[in-house]
Amino acid sequence: MDLFDMSMDDTPKGKPLADRMRPRKLDEFIGQEHIVGKGKLLRRAIEADQLSAMIFFGPPGTGKTTLSKIIANTTSAHFEQINAVTSGVADIRNITSQARERLKMDDQKTLLFIDEIHRFNKSQQDALLPYVEDGTIILIGATTESPMFEINRALLSRSRLFRFEPLTDAHIKQVLQTAIKDKERGFGNHSIEAEDEALDHLVDVANGDARTALNALELAVLTTTPDSEGTVQITLEIAEESIQQRVLQYDKQGDNHYDTISAFIKSIRGSDPDATLYWLAKMIYAGEDPKFIARRLYVHAAEDVGLADPNALLIAQAAAHAVDFIGMPEARIPLAEAALYIATAPKSNAVISGIDQALAAVKNEKAGQVPTHLRDTHYSGAKELGSGIGYKYPHDYQDGYVPQQYLPDHLTHKTFYKSSDRGYEKTVQKRLDYFQKRKEKGQ
Repeated sequence: MDLFDMSMDDTPKGKPLADRMRPRKLDEFIGQEHIVGKGKLLRRAIEADQLSAMIFFGPPGTGKTTLSKIIANTTSAHFEQINAVTSGVADIRNITSQARERLKMDDQKTLLFIDEIHRFNKSQQDALLPYVEDGTIILIGATTESPMFEINRALLSRSRLFRFEPLTDAHIKQVLQTAIKDKERGFGNHSIEAEDEALDHLVDVANGDARTALNALELAVLTTTPDSEGTVQITLEIAEESIQQRVLQYDKQGDNHYDTISAFIKSIRGSDPDATLYWLAKMIYAGEDPKFIARRLYVHAAEDVGLADPNALLIAQAAAHAVDFIGMPEARIPLAEAALYIATAPKSNAVISGIDQALAAVKNEKAGQVPTHLRDTHYSGAKELGSGIGYKYPHDYQDGYVPQQYLPDHLTHKTFYKSSDRGYEKTVQKRLDYFQKRKEKGQ
């Protein structure tokens, strides 16, 4: 028997290992104990065949499609499956028309599973609503995106949400061991010995995705020549060759994109340089647009550091310039330098607090008139109107400061900028305190 014989004599013929090893019933399903464990709501609903509209959402390879197939095997309802990428409103109308006829003639419900339901646009999702609402179909939608952003509110309100979590390392290892031993669908009819280190490597790199782990195991088995005793030895070296790169769950338009940038920003704000570098590395490794990263650094140099260290904004600007000037992969270094500088700089949000309070005053309070002495004097007739009269030129006074009114009359009591006692803002506060004393003395 050669390697091709080995790949083709498993049943069902020609199907990849990951597809063959799909659990067929709830007792074979691995992971997601929080929703299908003993006594959990979804498990009870499946076992009682009392299903309502639901949305499965979570990373790839966590069992969304598999669970829908298990439901198909257990429900008395007629099961239909479509993929939102290749289907449209015409397909929905055809399925719902047949479902209505089936319900009328045979009193049989129809369960419709829509994979990648987030790919449906608003009109396509709207086309489902009346049939979900009147019970013509029982909808199960699967998506890797957040349903809160990608699914219509009306459809969401009629569906129960179930979040699928990434499988744990223990789950993935159990999946691999089952595939090696299973005689019906896996490699149980063949002599295979896999080192623990090899399996651990596949588990680690698969990153919670059972499909990735099974694909790597299948490649390792089918490309390894049996030894003299007919045993396929899966070593760490073979495992490394079979899954050369970690699969990152990172969609630049999806949840993981926003979750990762959120973790990056919060690590910077929290002054954790190691976490900052980790999340930055994840974005770079996943192919995130470096200009996007540079823009976020620019924003947070002002928002989270501000005048506590004004150099942070300059360094963020330099990193943004480096992205354009030298490009990747070299620009990873200035990006890392800027991220570390901002992460380790003293923190103050006094700038953002100040401008937001000033904007709120402009928006919510009556429009303030510019004090007469501050008005422009360069146009013809300005002085005759009194503009600029009484203005004191600060440079003519001690330390370049003289107290006078700068805010509109109704806002003279307001203080928008309140510096912190951190970093350079300590110096700023000393200056403000000095000016305040001069103001109180009228000097």
